[in-house]
Amino acid sequence: MLSKEQRQKRIQDIIARDSISTQSELVERLRAEGVQVTQATVSRDINELRLVRLPIGKGRHRYALAQVAGHSDVEEELGRLFQNFVRDVDRGENILVIRTADGHATGVALLLDRLRRDDIVGTIAGEDTIFLVARTTGEGEALMEELNALMLG
Repeated sequence: MLSKEQRQKRIQDIIARDSISTQSELVERLRAEGVQVTQATVSRDINELRLVRLPIGKGRHRYALAQVAGHSDVEEELGRLFQNFVRDVDRGENILVIRTADGHATGVALLLDRLRRDDIVGTIAGEDTIFLVARTTGEGEALMEELNALMLG
């Protein structure tokens, strides 16, 4: 039986060499390599590894490791993702709700986290929704304006 670290390394190897678009495909591939795993475990691994789903054309996607280097790269990539995949940004006090196209919330949240801004306490991402917690209500309002501007380009 593999340790969590070994299993996650195996997942990274698989997505680096093969086009994997769903969690169930990844479970099947791991099982074919003799790794007994549940879809729930793979889902947790995907979140912990902060894998992103990249478009590969014709409405298809594949999992990949997020490739982002410096702060300016993060901002540039975040702008691209907001323009392509973010559908709406709403706010209630200091909590922002960011709606994305299916499968893109984790990738957007990863980049928001990598900004390492003092006005962002943290994010939680699902399949198509991100909760972003701003430090204060005023900072939440300013963030909403900034993110809406990113979305519009």
